[in-house]
Amino acid sequence: MEERRHLKCPLCGGTSFRVEEGKLDSKWGFTAHKVKIVICENCGYVMLFYKGRTIWDFD
Repeated sequence: MEERRHLKCPLCGGTSFRVEEGKLDSKWGFTAHKVKIVICENCGYVMLFYKGRTIWDFD
């Protein structure tokens, strides 16, 4: 049987989050990384989860 894990804020222990998609560029702009941005609705703590690299770096 598969165990399901639930995300919990490491700062306040909250379990309600707003989720957004984003992109981080490297310092010199040669690479870009897709991230999932998870924001705690209780305290505003931001967590980033890596989703891979992208070549679509048109800003």
